[in-house]
Amino acid sequence: MILLSLLFIAGCLQTTPPATPAPTEVVTTTTEVPTPVPTTLVSSTPGPTQQLPDIWSLEVQAYGNGEAIDPKIIVSCQGGKGLNFIQQIDIKVTRPDGIVETAVISKPLYKGKEVSLPITSQMGNVNRVEIWALTPEGNQVKIFDDYVPFRTYH
Repeated sequence: MILLSLLFIAGCLQTTPPATPAPTEVVTTTTEVPTPVPTTLVSSTPGPTQQLPDIWSLEVQAYGNGEAIDPKIIVSCQGGKGLNFIQQIDIKVTRPDGIVETAVISKPLYKGKEVSLPITSQMGNVNRVEIWALTPEGNQVKIFDDYVPFRTYH
């Protein structure tokens, strides 16, 4: 009993717990990271083309292979007076998903020489094809710029 009374007295004589300090307000600052903006925007709209001088004329053809399993754009050299003069043919395909594919048809140029580039099988005119000829003077002349569907129906 004495033990119980000591415990009771010890509990009653206990001091009150110290007051909890007021919470300190934490200020968080956020630094906004700027979103990078590309300096050159890829245009998906075909633009103007130029014509090579008659002595360097060159015919090219761009068409889709029409295969849904492995869709491709095929660009072929179809001849012209410039076969022996044009240094190379540069090709750029801009797909609707924003991916850009490039290829080069290099010398020696001849009728029927071709390259193929992967495209989407999305229907309609959505794959933009640009073709440049590199002249003997070292200038690039855009000779073709248009949409080429992966499949055409005749």
